[in-house]
Amino acid sequence: MSEVTHEQVKLMLQLYEMRREEKLRKARSWFFSNFFVTNLEDMMKNFPMDSEMNANIRMVSSYWEMVASIVNRGLIDEDLFFENSGEQWVVWERLQPIAEEWRKVMKNPLIFKNLEEHCKRLDAWREKKAPGSTETMRERMKQMQMMSRHAKSAN
Repeated sequence: MSEVTHEQVKLMLQLYEMRREEKLRKARSWFFSNFFVTNLEDMMKNFPMDSEMNANIRMVSSYWEMVASIVNRGLIDEDLFFENSGEQWVVWERLQPIAEEWRKVMKNPLIFKNLEEHCKRLDAWREKKAPGSTETMRERMKQMQMMSRHAKSAN
């Protein structure tokens, strides 16, 4: 295990504190309950650019893209970060189906690249520490999505 500095711990705690900010907390809550898309067209139709929902998507995705950039650069020890955070993985799992299409439309191959690379390493780290857990988490997410859709259609 690498040497973790006080500065890295302080930065990690600051990032956690940012997650507790009221607007970001509400955006995260909305994102995890409502953001299930399979293509960019559905995203734009269901969450138009001028909507609060789209603002929530941008807030959550940009926060985790920024954090991934910080960790990718080694400013926080990766083991320490992976031991204490997994939310970014769920965000990437939700964004992954539209990432390539979004990159092409925006003519920007860098969109979500930090988060993508970060989560690839997180997957490898998790599989080394807890083999099979990543696929189990994907299955649980599918179940939760189906339950959410069923609950919304019943209302």
